[in-house]
Amino acid sequence: MKLGGLVKFTLIDFPGTPAAIVFTQGCNFRCRYCHNPELVYPHLFEEPMPEEEVFSFLKRRQGTLEGVVVSGGEPTLQDDLVRFMADIKALGYKIKLDTNGTRPEVLKELIDKKLVDFIAMDLKAPLDKYAAITGVEANSTVLRQSMDLIIKSGLGYQFRTTYDKEVLTDDDIAAISAAVEGKNYKVQECLPVAKEKSALKVMHEEL
Repeated sequence: MKLGGLVKFTLIDFPGTPAAIVFTQGCNFRCRYCHNPELVYPHLFEEPMPEEEVFSFLKRRQGTLEGVVVSGGEPTLQDDLVRFMADIKALGYKIKLDTNGTRPEVLKELIDKKLVDFIAMDLKAPLDKYAAITGVEANSTVLRQSMDLIIKSGLGYQFRTTYDKEVLTDDDIAAISAAVEGKNYKVQECLPVAKEKSALKVMHEEL
């Protein structure tokens, strides 16, 4: 696993669950408002965090923390994600996965193997505007597959959109909400982050 960071405690990222956050390196989107560019752009990657360091921490926090958020970047790009999450599960933790929904086959495997308890999928824009946000064309069939898998999984889930008002409109937000029937849908404001400080670095500083 290519791990780009660890936040040791959060009460807001995994609903109802005190958790740690593990960040993976690498993403197939280039979102215009990305707050963690050092997890997205290879030329900004730092030396990956050793898995042993993460698991040593998680073993020490057994009985105190209840969950682990696996975020990114885009975690489903990691070839050994299934094994990694199985190792976390073996320690007794619940797992939340943050994803952009571009690899439904990975989501299906994680769901089928009962390796995930909560899934948050970012819905970047109406499908015809995805490129304006992500820098790449959207495969609507793939994204719909992921949405359907999540809705039918029986797991806790959330769909969310970062509201970039330079690109998206209120009508766009309404259209996205309608696509998921307004269920478990959250809109978050697009806030600027100082270029020298990514959101990940800010979170570390606040601990």
